[in-house]
Amino acid sequence: MAKQTASPVTGGGTSSKKGGLKKELTGRQKAAVFLVTIGSEISSEIFKHLREDEIEALTFEIARLETVDSEDRDRVLMEFQELMMAQDFITTGGIEYARELLEKSLGSQKAVDIINRLTSSLQVRPFDFVRRTDPMHLLNFIQTEHPQTIALILAYLEPQKASVILSSLPHEIQSDVAKRIATMDRTSPETLREVERVLEKKLSTLSSEDYTAAGGVESIVEILNLVDRSTEKVIIESLEEEDPELAEDIKKRMFVFEDIVMLDDRAIQKVLREVDVSEMAKALKSVDTEVQDKIFRNMSKRAATLLKEDMEYMGPIRMKDVEESQQKIVSIIRKLEEQGEIVVARAGEDELVV
Repeated sequence: MAKQTASPVTGGGTSSKKGGLKKELTGRQKAAVFLVTIGSEISSEIFKHLREDEIEALTFEIARLETVDSEDRDRVLMEFQELMMAQDFITTGGIEYARELLEKSLGSQKAVDIINRLTSSLQVRPFDFVRRTDPMHLLNFIQTEHPQTIALILAYLEPQKASVILSSLPHEIQSDVAKRIATMDRTSPETLREVERVLEKKLSTLSSEDYTAAGGVESIVEILNLVDRSTEKVIIESLEEEDPELAEDIKKRMFVFEDIVMLDDRAIQKVLREVDVSEMAKALKSVDTEVQDKIFRNMSKRAATLLKEDMEYMGPIRMKDVEESQQKIVSIIRKLEEQGEIVVARAGEDELVV
């Protein structure tokens, strides 16, 4: 094994022998051994999900490997198997459930070591213990809480579950909760711990003392995209009165230009009648063929040909201009929807309107 220069990682007993002495493998060296062991085909697929600097660091470690000792290989594979088993247990039933199963199969000390190594790198989200709770049961527990507390909890839930709860909250606090989620930035660990303690009557493991980010406009948009249309309308209208700028920001992100593929042919044809050809040509410059084909199919052959020619003769244009044209078309779509001229499909709503 080549001379080691990286700092050793705490946790894990994988070691390398050289000159009769055992040396701890670093995390990168373990990863290099693992990637070499599983072969180039699978390793290349893993590389697709890594950052450029991570690929560079791992490539460097792999290049420094002279040979892979069979003992090192077996230890690395065993550690990987144990960590994956632990993570699977955590996904199934949480940290405590994973610890209990690992203790039964590997013993108490081994279980603690594995959990500690895993949680040192795994970001265990706050309120992880409520993800298996029925949304309506959770609603009964939190609906009398302060809107800021409700917003904090919903910001950490899966959007599907959060949308169910938001839709079921009293109308007078829905927009308040939505606004608080949208304007939420970072929450201190102390606040999270306190809310968790009240919610579950015990502390929940936090992976880091760093401030944890949740909420924000993207978070509320993701939730509102899953609530029913009437709930969304009530919340947006209320926000328009309280904070027009925030409401407009949310509305812009509720339906992006690429979502035009979700409209039926009749709706797209109505949109096309309202849109200037030059705006559509610019809007289609940066989208994939699925979006372009959806538009072309709803035009006459001559109109589609002219549009394609406009796009070709237009040449390169600034992304800012493309986005402006796309936003103009999105505004037209939202206006037509508000007027009842078209229907934008949403989760949980019937596709057919009788």
